[in-house]
Amino acid sequence: MDYAKYTPIITHAIECGKVVINGRKVSSVREIVNNGDVISHTLHRHEPPVTAQAIGIVHEDNDMIVINKPAGVPVHPAGRYNYNSIVEIMRAERGHGWNPLPCNRLDRLTSGVMFIGKHPKAAEKLTDQIMARTVKKEYVARVIGEFPVEDIICDQPVMQISPKLGLNRARASGKDARTIFKRLAYYPPPAPTSDIQSTSTDDHSNEAMLKKGGMTWKAKKGYSIVRCLPLTGRTHQLRVHLQFLGHPIANDPIYCNQRVFGPSLAAGDALSDDDDDIISKLSKMGKSEVAEAMAYHDEMMEEYNKRKAEKMTGELCDVCATPLYSDPGPHELGIYLHAKRYACQDGNWEYETPLPEWARPPPGMEGPADTTKETDPMALIDEGRQLKPEVKASVGNDLLEHSKLRGPLWVMPG
Repeated sequence: MDYAKYTPIITHAIECGKVVINGRKVSSVREIVNNGDVISHTLHRHEPPVTAQAIGIVHEDNDMIVINKPAGVPVHPAGRYNYNSIVEIMRAERGHGWNPLPCNRLDRLTSGVMFIGKHPKAAEKLTDQIMARTVKKEYVARVIGEFPVEDIICDQPVMQISPKLGLNRARASGKDARTIFKRLAYYPPPAPTSDIQSTSTDDHSNEAMLKKGGMTWKAKKGYSIVRCLPLTGRTHQLRVHLQFLGHPIANDPIYCNQRVFGPSLAAGDALSDDDDDIISKLSKMGKSEVAEAMAYHDEMMEEYNKRKAEKMTGELCDVCATPLYSDPGPHELGIYLHAKRYACQDGNWEYETPLPEWARPPPGMEGPADTTKETDPMALIDEGRQLKPEVKASVGNDLLEHSKLRGPLWVMPG
């Protein structure tokens, strides 16, 4: 190892008193160290806050812990996150001598079912099942607008545009990707307090103007709860497919962000060549600009809460000169995407969580408090079931063909 490049850093630490001998600040970098001296280096790091919601336990035995991961908490220490991660939180709760072994992963913003091996043999056994493509998984999402009632199969390929920013898009030249979607519920916006009949014409007129101006998302009223069954496992596959279908996840700071994707939110877009522009806009989010998804407009979030979001403050830490961020707002700690169910294809085991609070009926409205057999997307891949050769879904005013199924329907997410 070339230690020469670290010399200025070490010298600065010694001169600032961060490196001490026997608890005493040294007078010079040339001070002689004697046998038995204890050299200490004190430092600190900045770490973003995460939700205080506890890690839920779905099942536990001698080999495995099945958890309900809270949204907003990364699985492993990475980037600015270290102790605020699933692995480190569980280690702190159960003893630092224990090494949690995640067998699957979820994005930081996603909640739901995760498997934590208690020892290497148990983790390896489940990992082998996943690698052998014998584990099925189901998610639930809350999307803008009224999602179609019929079964939707989206098979738009997905391409990674920027690994650094975690940006993926629907692209014909991307990797094969396929998802089954089934609507669980639709919740229209509350009826206006004024006379509905008198405003009906105005509403239709405004809706037509919004669509004509390319702001289709503003014409989509209310929100839907959608069950999602990924048949492949591309990064951000569900988020990208829902965006392509014109029903992005309502509070997704990337794929439901008008500042990044423009008024249409990239609905039905698999051909545009604006990736560099998208990357440039997205790189500002959370730094010079607040990441603002469309849900924040729809829910009429107070201006105070909009300002209470994570971005660079322009200030530096007095101790280490690290650029400082403001704390994220509660609305930034997760998105409306939840890994609800994992099941072994052979039927040997199945683990499921309740619906998250954001997927349940809003106050004053009726709807399913949990998933139903009638809307089960896994039923579509049971032996002997066939799907229509072509499935269409509405994106804006157009009908886009999404699926001409070829080969086996079931392909384990990789």
